[in-house]
Amino acid sequence: MKSFNAAARNGETGFAIGNSVFVPFHCDIISIWIGKEMSLLSAPDLITDLADTETIGIREGASFTNLVFRKWGDLSKELGNHKGHIILHAVEKGEDIFKSENRHYIRMGFHDHDRELFIKIVNDPFDL
Repeated sequence: MKSFNAAARNGETGFAIGNSVFVPFHCDIISIWIGKEMSLLSAPDLITDLADTETIGIREGASFTNLVFRKWGDLSKELGNHKGHIILHAVEKGEDIFKSENRHYIRMGFHDHDRELFIKIVNDPFDL
């Protein structure tokens, strides 16, 4: 089981293929935000019902987690060149979800239209 804190600290990256994102860690997800960079005209989509298989698919491999955003297109084109990001509100796999110090925001984004995702732990998802 891989830690998102270790992945971010070690500069590991994820990647996307179309609407599918692969990240090099496991976690228990509370919610997901996906959207364009914040402005007065845009607001991110908030996904809290992770059981809704028409919206998102989640699969875990031995060393990765795969998130499939079924209502979105090519994420690297839509969010590339710092136009947007994906934020996971999550806890490390197996940690106590009810302790606030265990809950973290994991920001993922594209530097350009490349498929590679950077991974960063942020304190406040509204201050990016």
